[in-house]
Amino acid sequence: MAKRSKLETEKTIVQIETAALQQILSIGYESMSYSTLAEATGISRTGISHHFPRKVDFLLVLNQRIGQIFVDALDFSGTSALELSWQEAMASPKLRAILRLFFNFCARPGTEISEFSAVAMAKKSAVQALGAEGSALVSQLLGQSALALLAENNLAA
Repeated sequence: MAKRSKLETEKTIVQIETAALQQILSIGYESMSYSTLAEATGISRTGISHHFPRKVDFLLVLNQRIGQIFVDALDFSGTSALELSWQEAMASPKLRAILRLFFNFCARPGTEISEFSAVAMAKKSAVQALGAEGSALVSQLLGQSALALLAENNLAA
């Protein structure tokens, strides 16, 4: 078997990461699998697991990108603007998936992700733009989001 070039390998990794990000935001992390990624990319499950041996490796690599998607959707120009943009984020399936990922996976004790970028970046941006009031508002909005997602899960069960 011919050895692949470094460029080909990098292109394959980017292709896998792109498909993983799309699936995390559309079908959710729990539903994403090596099989769904293989189907989406045309790369074998073995080929994918060669680059990403554990499922959590996708989150470790994509953490910053996921966080940036979330923060880019928020408006930090004032507390009312932040609250409204957060409500709009909760109405977006993609952004809702990011918060669900935070609550369902990253909040578990012993996780390998010590700080989930979406929440950390939102808090940092809120503090920079709005000070302590912004930080408190993000905490409040996180609590409201947790309750809304919990209620949604209870209704689905």
